Amino acid sequence: MFKIIIHDSTLIRPFNEPARELRILTKPLWLYHRDLLRPYCSQEREYSLQEASTGKIEPTLEETLVYRDNLYFDEHLISAFLEAARIKNTPCQIAFRSDDAAIVTHALPLQSGIRPDGDLYVADMYYYPRGYSEANRKQILPVVVDTQAKEIGYYHVPTYMAFESGQLVYQVPQRPFLSIESWVHIFLANTAFGILSIGARLEAKVNQSLPFLFKILVHSLIERKQFLGSSPFVQVGKNCQIDPAAIIQGPTIIGDNVIVGPGVVINACVIGNNVNISQGCQLMLSTIGSGTFLPFRASLFMSTLMENAMVAQNSCLQMCVIGRNTFIGAGNTFTDFNLLAKPIRTMHQGNLVEVKQPVIGGCVGHNCRIGSGHIIFPGRAIESDVVLFAKDERHVIAKDVRYEDSDHHNYPGHGHISLYHPDPEETAAPEKMEESSR
Repeated sequence: MFKIIIHDSTLIRPFNEPARELRILTKPLWLYHRDLLRPYCSQEREYSLQEASTGKIEPTLEETLVYRDNLYFDEHLISAFLEAARIKNTPCQIAFRSDDAAIVTHALPLQSGIRPDGDLYVADMYYYPRGYSEANRKQILPVVVDTQAKEIGYYHVPTYMAFESGQLVYQVPQRPFLSIESWVHIFLANTAFGILSIGARLEAKVNQSLPFLFKILVHSLIERKQFLGSSPFVQVGKNCQIDPAAIIQGPTIIGDNVIVGPGVVINACVIGNNVNISQGCQLMLSTIGSGTFLPFRASLFMSTLMENAMVAQNSCLQMCVIGRNTFIGAGNTFTDFNLLAKPIRTMHQGNLVEVKQPVIGGCVGHNCRIGSGHIIFPGRAIESDVVLFAKDERHVIAKDVRYEDSDHHNYPGHGHISLYHPDPEETAAPEKMEESSR
């Protein structure tokens, strides 16, 4: 099969990078696509979004898949789409029902790539059974893919925290699909549409397959571990050092050359290569990028760390996204819900927009240095290349922090290299920031 990739060069704030360069389950999105589609596609071409919109894509003579490179999908979604499209044997476009819970609830906010078309939602993924051309581009038919969403609770709200108590839930797709246009989508791709999606499929397999259930039982007895700690649920790479006092429960994937210290608790995480997790750290439903260092007593809940990040002792990250080569100092707390019943908002395309999530943390870009003792309000973002010193007058981060606000500008010869703002004169005009009360 031939593969045509349409580059979306839109920069995702606060990273100042296109979506294809951001990390999904420890991989850049472009690499995730390449590995995922390797069994299907043997050739590829790449075009810019402008070339695609002006009809400059060269025709192909064989079965062709076309997609925009800011889309996140997994092997279960793409296999379902191709299977349905091949049955139709005509040019097709991926579509979703208007009542698909995962798409409507989580994928639609803060984006425009998944758009209404009649009584369906469509996106920029196409299949051409006999090759791409401008002529057959006009014959597109929608192919509806069911994401097989399953309601999964992730947070219980007691009465003393809110007027309405109960369980907060995600509509977790077993066939995930997202158009990544905000840091919130990176959060979703790694948690509800990533780790939780893997867990939902494993749970379905346990319920439907007696041989798989028997396999888990046998491994659990031989390894003398609980079901969720046995090898069918916990994959460990090569040359890892895991202390016997650590507790690891699946579904968890651990890469190569990983060190896990005593007293560490890992529950349903994806961990890259060359990661050092020191004693007393607690990780739950999180993605830990390669080369990351977590000193003692760091805590992460439903958070994403891209590679070579560091979260120092006693810092707590809840439902956050942290960029590459970023340092989070000791004792920082990223909060994830408003004390007053007010929607959480974040900056998107120059405006404060509701994230449509009842709880969510904050985001820090690439190459940042965050000093100790800050409290970061929900939905706030710290732009790439920012340095924040610990100051008495700025203990609470109540609004977004721009590159222009970075403390390193006040110290000549500071040695902090700005990798994502190479020329201050070319830096975009600051967006109008608003402080939203809690």
